[in-house]
Formats: sequence, C-alpha cells, structure tokens
Amino acid sequence: MEEVIKLPVTNEKPTPKKRLRQPKYNAATESIKKQRNVASLTVLGEEDASVKLLEDLVFGAEDELVERLVEDKPCASLVDEDDEDEGDDPEVESESHLLIPSAKKAAWVDEDDEREEEVDMNHRFRKYLVKGEAETKMTKHKLQQRMTEQFQKAMGGKPSWAEVKVKKSKKKGDDSDEDDDEDDDDDLLRKTGNFVAASETLPSGTLRVKKCLHANAARSCNDQLTTVQFHPSAQVVMTAGLDQSISLFQVDGRTNPKIQSIHLERFAIHKAQFSCDGESVIATGTKNKMFYMYDMMEGRVVPIFSVRGLKQSSVREFSVSPEGDSLLLSGTDGYLHVLKLKTKEVVQSLKINGSVSGVAFSPDGSNVFAQSDEGEVYMWDVRSSRCVNKFADNGCVKGTSIATSRNGQYLACGSQSGVVNVYAQRECLTSANPRPLKTLMNLLTPVTSLAFNPASEILAMASRNEDEALHLVHLPSLTVFSNFPIAKKKKYIHRTNCIDFSPHSGFFSLANNKGVAQLMRLLHYKDF
Repeated sequence: MEEVIKLPVTNEKPTPKKRLRQPKYNAATESIKKQRNVASLTVLGEEDASVKLLEDLVFGAEDELVERLVEDKPCASLVDEDDEDEGDDPEVESESHLLIPSAKKAAWVDEDDEREEEVDMNHRFRKYLVKGEAETKMTKHKLQQRMTEQFQKAMGGKPSWAEVKVKKSKKKGDDSDEDDDEDDDDDLLRKTGNFVAASETLPSGTLRVKKCLHANAARSCNDQLTTVQFHPSAQVVMTAGLDQSISLFQVDGRTNPKIQSIHLERFAIHKAQFSCDGESVIATGTKNKMFYMYDMMEGRVVPIFSVRGLKQSSVREFSVSPEGDSLLLSGTDGYLHVLKLKTKEVVQSLKINGSVSGVAFSPDGSNVFAQSDEGEVYMWDVRSSRCVNKFADNGCVKGTSIATSRNGQYLACGSQSGVVNVYAQRECLTSANPRPLKTLMNLLTPVTSLAFNPASEILAMASRNEDEALHLVHLPSLTVFSNFPIAKKKKYIHRTNCIDFSPHSGFFSLANNKGVAQLMRLLHYKDF
C-alpha cells in the first residue's frame, strides 16, 4: 500500500506574483515631483546647516561662524519672522541665541564729547601765540589759524608753494570738503613715484648738481659772509656776516626773495644760528662778550650783556644743543660752558687739555665731542659732566674742526694739514684707539668747515684758505665725487667760511669771502 503523507492544512492561499508595469509618462506629474524633491532637499540642507552651526560653535571656527551668520540671510530672516509669529517655540529659541545681536543704540549721548577740544595756552611752547591775558584756552581750529598767521608774518606773506597749491585746487572747481580730500589723495598718489625715487641710495662717482641764483641775491653783502644756515622747518635760509646784518630769504632757486633783514649796530657777526624750534636766532660777535637773540615771532632783538657764571672776555664759538634748551660756549684755556637759555646762566663747565678747536653734539644730545688743538678728541656725558672717553686723532698734529652725522654713524675730524679722518661714532665712544674708516687727503690747507647732510650720505669739507677748496664725499663708499667742485675756466667757488645743507638735502649753500651765499640744487633729492 502506498504510504500517504498528510500536510498541515492552512487557510492561507499563495500570493500570486504581480507583474510590474511601466507607468505612462506625464510631464505635469514629473514637474510636481521635481518641485517636491527640491523642497525636501532644501529642508535637509537647512537641517545640516544648523547641525554644522552647532558643531562649529562647540569645536571652534568662530571667525567662519561669524562671517556665515552675517551673510546667511535665510537664518537672519528666520529669527526676525519667527520671533513675532512663533515666539513660544523652544526650537526657535534654541537657535536664536547663536545669532549675532544687532548693534544697540547708546543709552545716552554726552554733549561734551561733541564739543571741540580746547588747548591750554599757558604752555611755554604756545605763549607766543597768545594776544591777551584772556586767551588761556583756545580751540584747535583757532590755534591752527593763529599759527598760520604767525608763520606768514615770519615769512613776509604766504609762500609761493602755498599759492601754487591753492591755484591747483581752484582749477578743479570742487567746493565740497569731501572732494578736496579726494583731490589730496589723488595728488599724493601722483607723487608716490617721486618719494620712492628720493628714498633710493645716493650713487657714488658723480653728483647731479645744478647751480642756482645766489641765496642772498636780493640783498648783497658788502663784506664777508660768516654764516649761512637753512631753517629747520621752513623753506628759508639765513645769512650773516661782518656787515653787521642778519638776513632771511625764501628759497625757491629762481628769485630767492628777501623776507627780512636786521642790522646790529657796531656788532660784526662772527656766527649766527637758528634755535631748534626755528623761532629765534642767536648771534655772537667777533670781539664782544655780549651776544644777541632775535625773536622772529615778535620781531624783537634782545641783547644779552652778561651771563651769570661766565668769566670770558669774549664769546664767539657756540653750538645749540639738540634739545634746544641750552648753548655750549667754547671758552679759552680748554673750557666749555653749558648756558641755559631760560635763565641765562652757566650751569656746568667742562675742561679739556689745550684749546678747543671744535665741538659737536651726538644726535640725541647726550654726548659732546670736543676737539683740542693738540689733536685729541674728548667725549663728555652731558648729564654727569664726566669724560667717558678720549683718543688721539690718527696722524693729527693740530685739530681744526669736527662734525657728527645725524644718524649717529660717523664722526669726522679735520686737521691743520688738510687731512680729514672719518670714524665710526660708536667705536669712538668705547675704544681708546679707534681706527679711521677712511683718511681723506683731498684738501691741502687747514680744514675749517665740516658738515654732514641730513640723510648722512654726503660729507662736505672745506677750507677758507684757498679758492675751490671744497669737496663732497660719498659716505657709503667713502669716495670723493669727481665732478665737484664744478670745473670751469672761471673760478666758481671762492674761499668758503661756512657750509650747510637744507633739511631734506635738496639744496646746498656756502658763504664765502665775497659776501655771497652760493646756492646749488642737489638733483638726487626731491624735497627741500
């Protein structure tokens, strides 16, 4: 018999396999689906951005977070709109504290902050600007106008370079302040090339120089000129000489008009020099113990007949300290006297061996370099009145002149034989036997004048004993310029008593025995 196997009975019926059918293509349906997909992706992107926002806040990237929050307009609009409609939603509140709060207005405004600041006029540097006792304070704008008036008074009117600037601004036809500022910026950008060219180092070999009209052509001198000096801040040059007069000229290289001239009766001027602020002139005579101070702001000449603590028969050579508060007088028997200008008294005296033949200050005024006629150089600390070093000038028998560079790098010493030794100024302060960087033997007569230009790239050395005895030295290479003095059939440079450079080395002038202040333009330098 066949064995029968019984299977369990179930009520479920097998599921028949369904047949897949391709739906018919419908363009409207497809566009609806695409819009839904885009909407869903946008929602997902917003959720991802919020998660990334929290991650950056917890783990860093604050700078990136701040930039994105400022530029994220949907996020910013979310807070603005939801704060009004869904202010009770906790999820919105949890995200709103992540956003940068808008700038708040000040609780109050102090009216004093908007007032123009006033300046105390009792300060010693501003007393000369006060016209009455009631002007104890002055606004900055009024103070600027007062200083402009004083400057124009000293210059004898508005300078030509200021007139040119006004004419240029008027040609543009812009009256608004904003336009003027833009024009100034444009002018500055146009002149950038000149400033870049002026900052280049001075080349050696030949010097680009142009002869100009004499600085004192507007007022000739009947005797020797003993001094020529450029004003420390204005485009002005001063001359003084044995004709008992001090004259001021505006320097433009073409006409050099005279600004002012004063006459000191029976007082042949041996030396004159501007004060550090350029507001006064100090002048000493050839045979007098007294000296004069000329206040250019007030137009007043003040004679100084006697100085407390000064026992000298005459006062001739002097130097103004870089701080401007004192004079260093060269006395007899090797004495140097420090004279305070405010009190007109000698506060300290220094002593060297032999006689003083030259004096020079360090750039900061803390040290004094004194040269003796015995060929030695002394370094004095001004504050302690102590000699910090002394050395013998290499090969010098009798010293005649000394000068320091403005950048504190060089020290030049001239001698009776015409030799000039150039030293490293720092080595002179520490070494008992410094070696010269260069020995210049271009002059054959005593070196009576030495001067560094403000850029410390040129050293001028001259002798008053011979014509054409003037040379300019290129300091970085320590070589003499081959085309100076200017070679002509007729002599151009006469016996030189004094030499000086303008504040930015644009001009060079020398005072000679013919009463002429010869003026030359150094074309390498673009500014005055």
